[in-house]
Amino acid sequence: MQATIYVTDDEPAIRSAIVKRLSRRHHTVTGFESGEDVIRAVTQHAPDLILLDLKMPGMGGVETLRQLRPIAPQTLIIMLTAYGTVEDAVEAMRLGAYDFLIKSVDLSGVDPVVDRAIEFLTLRHRVEFSLEDQNSAYALSNIDARSPAMQLLLGQVRDVAANAKSTVLLQGETGTGKEFLARVIHCNSPRASGPFVAVNCTAIPKELFESELFGHERGAFTGAHQRKRGLLEKAEGGTLFLDEIGDLDPAMQAKLLRVLQERTFRRVGGTEDLSVDFRLMTATNRDLKKDTARGSFREDLFFRLNVVTFELPPLRVRTEDILPLSMQAMLRFGKEFGKEVIDIEPEAQELLQRYSYPGNIRELQNIIERAMILCHDKTLTAGCLPRELREQAPHIAVAMAKGEHPSLRIEMVLGQQTLADIESALIEEVVRLSDHNKTLAAKHLGLTRFALDRRLKKQMDQD
Repeated sequence: MQATIYVTDDEPAIRSAIVKRLSRRHHTVTGFESGEDVIRAVTQHAPDLILLDLKMPGMGGVETLRQLRPIAPQTLIIMLTAYGTVEDAVEAMRLGAYDFLIKSVDLSGVDPVVDRAIEFLTLRHRVEFSLEDQNSAYALSNIDARSPAMQLLLGQVRDVAANAKSTVLLQGETGTGKEFLARVIHCNSPRASGPFVAVNCTAIPKELFESELFGHERGAFTGAHQRKRGLLEKAEGGTLFLDEIGDLDPAMQAKLLRVLQERTFRRVGGTEDLSVDFRLMTATNRDLKKDTARGSFREDLFFRLNVVTFELPPLRVRTEDILPLSMQAMLRFGKEFGKEVIDIEPEAQELLQRYSYPGNIRELQNIIERAMILCHDKTLTAGCLPRELREQAPHIAVAMAKGEHPSLRIEMVLGQQTLADIESALIEEVVRLSDHNKTLAAKHLGLTRFALDRRLKKQMDQD
């Protein structure tokens, strides 16, 4: 983001040096030598950011800040202060300043403080734009993905979105954002102007599902007093999204297969074949390949659905995305609750990044919503977070991804865990991933079943 920045300092050398430094980074920067001058300028045009000296002749920084707040409520203000006036800078922050910066001969400290402010402004603009236009929330350009796994996934999504007909299967744990990604694909595709019809296959009783999906004619059954258009008709020209497809009733699996093969259907009680044009996207947290092998899911339907498959990574393997997601949620709930919380303290950041999130993004959003309700300052603190985050025992071994070849992340705090602790945690997690099948767990660990039993018995004796 290229920002408009005002620099206010009565010392010409410092003011000029900061203006030049920020201008070299392609920001639009203007210098002012007094509080009175910057106030006059702000009444004409409010900038994105103001760097304001705390100690100036005439109108001081604190008084300038008081007068700036009502006329430029959206502008972030960073106080410039000498080493002896840090307490005054903290007081200025209580009055609404975003941050403070200690002046020195070396101006390298300017960059990280300004960068952090601009990052906050970028997120705030993105959230405001999203609230004004819901579709913009699903624009690929507005998705802040920093983890390699999500960057790779979104690169593939861009290609698939351009193809308006390919069937898409989204797999991943509960709360990883499967419906969100389905909407991203829809909104960035040639079908964006068409409807997005989302259906949870577990939310509709199986006795009613056929009628809901295909619609029905008048008199088709008791209570059918008039013709009803089904979800397939409503999705015409757009996207039909079937969530929890792995739980679809076997009889409906067969009927859905016919629709995908023929691209036609009949309403319940109807005699006429109706053609339909839509893109089908489905989602599940189940392993459909295993369900197919067990016979609980139709193999021919699986092949129809498994044209393009995306595996959404759990949040615990996307640690780089946790803080951006937290900030976005914080800004969104800030708008909803009427609170201006603009930062997350370092201790709270560490707690958020260390948590394993069994509920994934949905759980993170719930955590931030609760924290925002309890937050009464401009910074979200560790004390606002749920007790389970503050008192959580560190997970030494955590499953990073499921599937045919799952991986584990091992964390060891030097001086707090021993080699025996690591081995115990590793064995416990592998046994859990193997659904407590000890023979399979021993195979994963490269042990005999007897050797694994011996280690497990040793752990129980120690406990």
